[in-house]
Amino acid sequence: MFSKRLNQIENHISQMAATQSIFQDVPRAPPDIIFNLTATYKADTFEQKVNLGVGAYRDDNGKPWVLPVVKKAEREIINDPQIDHEYLPILGLASFRQASIKLILGADNPAIKEKRVMAAQTISGTGANHLGALFLSRFYRKANHKPIFNNVGFEVRDYAYYNPKTIGLDFDGMLDSLDNAPEGSIILLHACAHNPTGVDPTQEQWKAIADVMEKKKHFPFFDCAYQGFASGDLDRDAWAVRHFVERGFELLVCQSYAKNFGLYGQRAGCLTFVLKDSETVLKVESQLSKLQRAEISNPPAYGARIVSLVLNDPALFEEW
Repeated sequence: MFSKRLNQIENHISQMAATQSIFQDVPRAPPDIIFNLTATYKADTFEQKVNLGVGAYRDDNGKPWVLPVVKKAEREIINDPQIDHEYLPILGLASFRQASIKLILGADNPAIKEKRVMAAQTISGTGANHLGALFLSRFYRKANHKPIFNNVGFEVRDYAYYNPKTIGLDFDGMLDSLDNAPEGSIILLHACAHNPTGVDPTQEQWKAIADVMEKKKHFPFFDCAYQGFASGDLDRDAWAVRHFVERGFELLVCQSYAKNFGLYGQRAGCLTFVLKDSETVLKVESQLSKLQRAEISNPPAYGARIVSLVLNDPALFEEW
């Protein structure tokens, strides 16, 4: 009787195992705050609702709006008999990467002429942040967005930035945070149109921020998702990045073309390294290729081709 009962228990356990997922204990993650808000908005039946969540071009009827210059570029690409659907190189479309470097640093930047700059095409700005964080987690001597950097093993801390009383920058608090951060920290900075506060340092404040970071040997990691949106001037919005390069910093800068080109679903982004010498560029490029190959293998072509065409064609660039 005992043996028979034991067999029944074993059979029951076996049946239970067959009907239950081996992942049944995986906790359910909370929904993404921004995209969940968008889903809630879409489900709301109120006729006068307004979506202030994800930033995206819309016409007067609230429908998606495509930039006319993007439509022109698309027609040129479609009618180009040389266009195919082969894989891009691991680091992406060369003309796109070079145009992105010039857009953020300025075409006449000495770092470009000295070949101290390289870039990798990424899955928009999020992918640029991830790839940059992944590279730093492997090769930076010390290791500061949060989910991205946490995912690659960094300890993340906030620094003072927004002052709700003045609805402006907590400049003194920010400088104090940077001054008290461990020497050699990686500091994530928004180049312009700070998200989510909308508050940007002035040029004089950027100089003071650079002073503290230089003193503490911090590493600048710029995120630039809105170049042209903050002031309406591409060069002005890139001023902080260019100032740090002029000061001699090595740095990373992430670019996204989701907003300023309206290419949300095409995920066109770029990660640029500014380094001390051209020899180091070759080393970094080789390691980025290895990381990119393991992450996404090859970046997507369509959005990069649109951006490349517009940035490299004087008439289309002027229209953009």
